[in-house]
Amino acid sequence: MRLIAGLGNPGTEYAFTRHNMGWLCADFFAVNHDLGRPQEKFHGEFWKWNDVVLLKPLTFMNSSGISVSEAVNFYKVELDDVLIVYDDMALPFGKLRLRAQGSAGGHNGLSSILGALGSLHVPRLRVGIGKAPGSMINYVLGHFDGEEREKLPDILKRSEAAIEAWLSKDIQKAMTVINAEHKAEAETENEETPPV
Repeated sequence: MRLIAGLGNPGTEYAFTRHNMGWLCADFFAVNHDLGRPQEKFHGEFWKWNDVVLLKPLTFMNSSGISVSEAVNFYKVELDDVLIVYDDMALPFGKLRLRAQGSAGGHNGLSSILGALGSLHVPRLRVGIGKAPGSMINYVLGHFDGEEREKLPDILKRSEAAIEAWLSKDIQKAMTVINAEHKAEAETENEETPPV
């Protein structure tokens, strides 16, 4: 059994905010795979598809661990078979990064999950939202601007491909595929940046 959890906050006021990037990725995946309407359980909404569970915690972001741990325990999912999809300010907007483990990096939703599961060895797909120009809270809870909205369809398509790579390959091969794009673009940016 595999579990994919897209993180976000419930409520219409949080729809299309940067902090709900994980929810958007989960919704996009569900629509494109014709998963239909979600069921409600585990303090969240979820879809069951073959041996995959796609989960959107309905707890607020900081309590995401309640929902994810309930689903993990119910389905007896190994932690290596859990993928957390969430927004990350440490990456430029739209960049994807897959990791097999690590700290929460200051993300409260991921921190809640790692604490509830009692391990740092939980795979995660980080979706970049860029650095906050001012208040971090106002930025992550702010709505996408016009330029970001234009980029969203492509980001969601690439997130879907990344999730499918994680489902179909072992983690190291999936990381090679998904992170290669980020590495290539970073190297290009470095080459084009003149020395200061």
